[in-house]
Amino acid sequence: MNAQIANLAVSLGAMQLARKIPFEDPDVLMYVRIAYVSVQLVILATYYFTSQTIKKKNDLTVLKYVEAPNPMDPNTGGLVTTTVRDYDLAETSKAVKSVYFGIAMMCFLHGYMKYTQPLFIQSLMGLKALYDSNEISIHVLGKPATGDLQRPFKAAPGLFGPTGPQTDAASIKEAEEKEKQAKKEE
Repeated sequence: MNAQIANLAVSLGAMQLARKIPFEDPDVLMYVRIAYVSVQLVILATYYFTSQTIKKKNDLTVLKYVEAPNPMDPNTGGLVTTTVRDYDLAETSKAVKSVYFGIAMMCFLHGYMKYTQPLFIQSLMGLKALYDSNEISIHVLGKPATGDLQRPFKAAPGLFGPTGPQTDAASIKEAEEKEKQAKKEE
């Protein structure tokens, strides 16, 4: 099943289930808060464990790809040369930043705006995101890095079509030639 459709299904299901939970009861609300904090701690601990596993494996295989330019910033994109270890650590770091952003949003929504349903929904969505993580699949669950798990990971198609990294030899050679031309002009 497509990850976006699965996220939508889990989100809608969680919303329907959250409507049946009596959040007015202080005991229920406390249990939901405890569950949310526990889930976030489990997610952060799992990403920490993943980063430690990546560092322990120390895979220094060279990884070359052409990063798609950002339509809002034409100076982005181009050839990227890195190692599998550094790529995996960067992806794990992005995931941790995403978790922290979600926690900050939840602090605003629950702490300031007094919304309670998002606590329950984000607990489930956080676990779903953890399960869908490519890094977790490779380094914790032990799945081989082939197919959809092959690095660099394919980005979900956006509004303007697929914008993931290009790994074919022609794209890499073209990007290398552009870099050489840019250095000669300087």
